[in-house]
Amino acid sequence: MTDTALDRPRALRQPPTARRSPGRVVSTLVVVLLLGLLLVFFVLPVIWLLLAPSKTAAQIVSDPPLSFGSFSQIGAAWDHLTAFQNGALLVWLKNSAVYSGASLLLTLATSVPAGYALALTKFRGRKTLLMVTLVTMIMPSATLVLPIFLELNKFHLIGTVWSIILPFSFYPFGVYLVYIYFATSLPRDILAAARIDGCSEWQIFTHIALPLAKPVIGLVAFFSFVGNWNNFFLPYLVLPNSNEFPIQVGLNQLLSSTPSFNPVAGAGLNITIPELALAIIVAILPVLVLFLFSQRTLVSGMLAGATKE
Repeated sequence: MTDTALDRPRALRQPPTARRSPGRVVSTLVVVLLLGLLLVFFVLPVIWLLLAPSKTAAQIVSDPPLSFGSFSQIGAAWDHLTAFQNGALLVWLKNSAVYSGASLLLTLATSVPAGYALALTKFRGRKTLLMVTLVTMIMPSATLVLPIFLELNKFHLIGTVWSIILPFSFYPFGVYLVYIYFATSLPRDILAAARIDGCSEWQIFTHIALPLAKPVIGLVAFFSFVGNWNNFFLPYLVLPNSNEFPIQVGLNQLLSSTPSFNPVAGAGLNITIPELALAIIVAILPVLVLFLFSQRTLVSGMLAGATKE
């Protein structure tokens, strides 16, 4: 007697979509719930922030949260924003660019040679120095603000450009990234062949190690620039004058000048919620543009050191 489709159990004759296990249904619901929470707490606030400058302060309260106002209101918000303290916003942006750019150059000039030396040279105290680098890297940045402030005050650097550039240039995480790359991905045979050909250690570093390390150098540069651009606590403490503020400290001053957040100090000023939202967008725009144009370098840098020879 032959087996037919009618003789088979009903469960075997059901299509695959009808035989989903309860565990798979639960996992699907969990994923949908997590995506919904991500949408509510991260995506919707960003959309609201992008739409806020297109409305007046009254429209933000009365109109639907995700509605669009008008392009003319964006222009009016920009005019009010740039008129605040005679164009202080543009000065803050320039200061952030100077602080972050100069610190980035010093970071690369120190982190890359330091990581190379820790990975490929043997000297007394090497393991201790590497351990200190790791411990400093995992410490919260706020814990170092007080000793850095006292040190800067000792050398009479408070209120100067160097009170920002020099601390920003101290980047142990960059040293560790470069160390990991050179310790795992730099071919030792190439270095040995270069030494046999008579190359000095400096020539090996500049002509062989640096060209091969471009991805990780780009990764260090990106994280260093973003960290310096978004740093608030140290500039807030060491810079007393408004015309020396970076954009993050300037945003704090804008916030205190907004009537919705500080009715007493902000009374009579043009800074309202639309202007504040536009200032936040302008503050994050350089980092966003940098990220969009450096995605390939970031991916290459993150994969650097993933394989060994």
